[in-house]
Amino acid sequence: MRYLLLPLLVVILDTICIISAAFFSIYIRFEDTAIAQKYLEMLISQLPIAVAVHLVVYFVFKLYGRVWRYAGSIELVAIVAANIVAALSWYGISIYIDLALPRSLYIFTASILVLFVGGSRLFFRIYSCFINKSKHKFISSKKDKVLIVGAGDAGALLLRELNQYHIGKRQVIGFIDDDKTKIGKYMVGTKVLGSRDDIAALADNYEIDEIIIAMPSVKGKNIKEIINICKKTSCKLTILPGVYEIIEGSVSVSQLRPVDVEDLLGRDPVELDNVAVAKYLSGKTVLITGAGGSIGSEIVRQVAKMYPNKLLLVGKGENSIYEIMQDMNLEYPQLKKVPIIADVRDEERINAIMDYFKPQVVFHAAAHKHVPLMEYQPAEAVRNNILGTKVIAETAAKHKVETFVMISTDKAVNPTSVMGCTKRIAEMFVQSMNKESSTRFVAVRFGNVLGSRGSVIPLFKKQIAKGGPVTVTDAEMKRYFMTIPEASQLVLQAGAMAKGGEVFVLDMGKPVRIYDLAKDLIKLSGFIPDKDIEIKITGLRPGEKLFEELLSAEDGTEKTTHSKIFIAKIKDVDKAELQRQIVDILQITEGDAVVRKLQEIVPTYTPNRDALKK
Repeated sequence: MRYLLLPLLVVILDTICIISAAFFSIYIRFEDTAIAQKYLEMLISQLPIAVAVHLVVYFVFKLYGRVWRYAGSIELVAIVAANIVAALSWYGISIYIDLALPRSLYIFTASILVLFVGGSRLFFRIYSCFINKSKHKFISSKKDKVLIVGAGDAGALLLRELNQYHIGKRQVIGFIDDDKTKIGKYMVGTKVLGSRDDIAALADNYEIDEIIIAMPSVKGKNIKEIINICKKTSCKLTILPGVYEIIEGSVSVSQLRPVDVEDLLGRDPVELDNVAVAKYLSGKTVLITGAGGSIGSEIVRQVAKMYPNKLLLVGKGENSIYEIMQDMNLEYPQLKKVPIIADVRDEERINAIMDYFKPQVVFHAAAHKHVPLMEYQPAEAVRNNILGTKVIAETAAKHKVETFVMISTDKAVNPTSVMGCTKRIAEMFVQSMNKESSTRFVAVRFGNVLGSRGSVIPLFKKQIAKGGPVTVTDAEMKRYFMTIPEASQLVLQAGAMAKGGEVFVLDMGKPVRIYDLAKDLIKLSGFIPDKDIEIKITGLRPGEKLFEELLSAEDGTEKTTHSKIFIAKIKDVDKAELQRQIVDILQITEGDAVVRKLQEIVPTYTPNRDALKK
């Protein structure tokens, strides 16, 4: 009932405004009372026309379909335009019925109505804000004091929305900005208090509860620096996503999210050559092995954006393939997708799949990746990582697949683990296949990805949720990290650049100390490391090493046209000899014998299996 009554009240108010404005215009225009009386009588006879014309025009300009408590310049322009059109329409009708008033009266009436109608809408806005504040006053007596880092467009938009929608929850104390010309000035009624160097002092002085980083267009490195400064305070940290994440360029409080580990990496969004990537994927049938895994599923999502003809989602685990199919059906309902449960080691099955669907591009992401686990079953790692790659690669060549991209790892460089060594042999085999096939065979090597299954981040989060301890194998252990979307996008880009035979190496940035990562994650979860949550050093696990490498000492790199992708200069391998050695190792089942054979194939492999004896 309230929603029907309110527009009716506004129409009644506008009617009063129209009549009042018309009468005022008479007395403003004519000082002579006799002349004013004459035109007043003419006006009274026209009032029904004037009111009707104005109300109709107001409806046409949707003055009754707007939410006036959020009114701004757009609504003011609509009010001015509506009154100009209404005045012209009224004047035209008056001439037509031969009852025209002096033109100045129409001008005065329109001008006064802009003030009256605009003023009434301003009253609605002020009144609704007052009511909103009153409600929140009773709902929440404690407001979180907020600092906004970034006194730019995003910060201003965010402040306006906080003032309108979240009055009772947050109170913005001020802005932080490194632009010295802004410091001390006011933006949207709120003062720019200082630069990033002042954050800690201001947070303490004003007893700040939350710091919001509102700098969506700033590079990741700068965001990382600001986060590190903010971490010195006890404030809750939230952030607006980057421009590439913000939908349609709008800024909303709903898009605020807690600062996460990804932000601490300070990595900038990947710039893809979409034309080149689309050229080899658009309209093609694309097969992805390991499609239900962390990397495989993200490759599926990234490929889907390039308008392929069909996606073949191959995986051994039915649950993970079911999940990615569910996601893809929601995100890309029109895209042709085929879920395929298959083991990459099953040559007959893989051959039947490729023979039937005839894929033109293959992304091979299926592999055993868990380092300590594979130390206990090296024969299984050999069968999945080496034999599986051999079957997929040879079948792809047989069916004249255009491009074959294998996902590799930094653990393949000077390997100390069974997993890393088997991936290096898989790289070698893929390289060797390129010489005798029309298929472009390439491998892409990168480090750890944040949030992948089996990685430290999900493990740390689970341990923190249980109250600790958070387990770190060594205080000095370092790893390279990138996000899953970044890794997957660069894999696609590498495929576009492939000529055949390359091992691409992705720029992983600087290595991150795992101990520091654990501390950061504990802090981001609202706890104090080694006080609320213990960090426990457990010692190196089987197959692990303190530092990962993306290249061996004898390898070099060549630059490519993409700043984050390099080509490793790796020696060619003798395919016939490699084939013989693979056949031999597949016959071995005893663990230590498998390891000795792996050392024979990859001389740089130095096993670290001492922990197995404990």
